Amino acid sequence: MKQLAIAITGPSGSGKTTLIEKLSLELRSKYSVAIIKHDPKDKAIFDNPNKDSGRFFATDADVAVVSDKRTTLFKHNGSSLYDLATLLSPFDILFVEGLKEWDLPRIAIFRNSVEQSYLPYICAIAKDDTIKDEEVANLDLDILDLNNTKEIIEYIFRNAVVVNPL
Repeated sequence: MKQLAIAITGPSGSGKTTLIEKLSLELRSKYSVAIIKHDPKDKAIFDNPNKDSGRFFATDADVAVVSDKRTTLFKHNGSSLYDLATLLSPFDILFVEGLKEWDLPRIAIFRNSVEQSYLPYICAIAKDDTIKDEEVANLDLDILDLNNTKEIIEYIFRNAVVVNPL
């Protein structure tokens, strides 16, 4: 299978992580899934700065922490989609949460209102019943039911971009 990627975006608290989690759980019986999460405020803490990997990272070195069950990478610069896709391989489907600057098909999650600032970057909206159909009827976007993971998965297979053809 080709390696496919799609982005999930939306305002804080809209349910991006929850949707990606649901999709991942549903897909994992047949496909391998990788996820890239954007940390725009650089606030995620992965290690104690007083532990070995934190101390190594403080020397300005890039650090990989490797075990039989997991690899964690700490880098001092950003990585491209294709760099990370290579690093995360093998996978069938890659979800990217956020990262509007990456040119990917993008599903925006909206609840209660459609945020106009997202419209230039997205190709679909996943909404719940807090947004009425007539509020999105005139948009030239695909409209998905946020609570219908099967519908969203079908959309992903039709619209995701190939990042590493195998």
